Amino acid sequence: MSSVLDGGVIDEKEFNSAIARGFAVLECFDQTHTEMTLSQVAARTGLSPATARRCLYTLRVLGYVRQDGRKFTLGARVLTLSSSYMRSSQIDEFLLPEVRNLVEAFGDAASVAILDEGKALYLAHTTRQSAVRPTAAVGVRYPAHATSLGKVLLANADSVTLNRYVGQAPFTALTDRTLTGKKELLACLQEVKRLGYAIAVDELDYGIASIACPICDAEGRVVAAINSSGFSGRLTRDVLVEERLPRLIQASRNITAKLSQYPVLVRTALTPQSAQRVGPI
Repeated sequence: MSSVLDGGVIDEKEFNSAIARGFAVLECFDQTHTEMTLSQVAARTGLSPATARRCLYTLRVLGYVRQDGRKFTLGARVLTLSSSYMRSSQIDEFLLPEVRNLVEAFGDAASVAILDEGKALYLAHTTRQSAVRPTAAVGVRYPAHATSLGKVLLANADSVTLNRYVGQAPFTALTDRTLTGKKELLACLQEVKRLGYAIAVDELDYGIASIACPICDAEGRVVAAINSSGFSGRLTRDVLVEERLPRLIQASRNITAKLSQYPVLVRTALTPQSAQRVGPI
């Protein structure tokens, strides 16, 4: 169960395995596994069928899981978990205005994400209806190495977090542009750290181009990343840097300035293992 704390030490006397198993069941549902049978849930979570059945029953009674015959799906009550987080952290008040300003300026889409167990986890997202990636949304996670947001976060992670991530190489190629090797990814991240921004073109999916830069707290630690994305057929690397990077950096600075008013973002999104000090951006 060490993955629960991202490699940290767990106090077995305090750790509640039943709760962990319940969350494992919830998290095994995703975009490609929207409905599953008991045996599929057990296989994806590594739980015994008997344990998976008890978890599913409890979650169904509580409203977090729905059952239709032999198939299980997530229930609408799951949304209360994310909405409670959004309300308590006041994310809407200081992230969404900046994200929306980017979309108003360039169209397409803009997002803010943090690094969560090797994935870029979206905290805020706004898009035009004609944007290229309608599947992006708050709470969605994408492989860090295949996104501009993830590259920024990995480039500013501490050595333990970074080594743990690149140790999983080779990575699955999502397109023929995805970085899959350890050496090429590390070289890319070194360049990202030097430049202060990351670009991904056709790496997560064909047709998607994006540029991202870090969001820092008042002490210069990277707590998140913000990006602007669009159709790669019209957004070259030069266009992303020349037209979008200046506004992106300003949006990042605006959010940093607000962090002193809303320190809850630092408390909830920043993990010591992935925080590094960076220079001004």
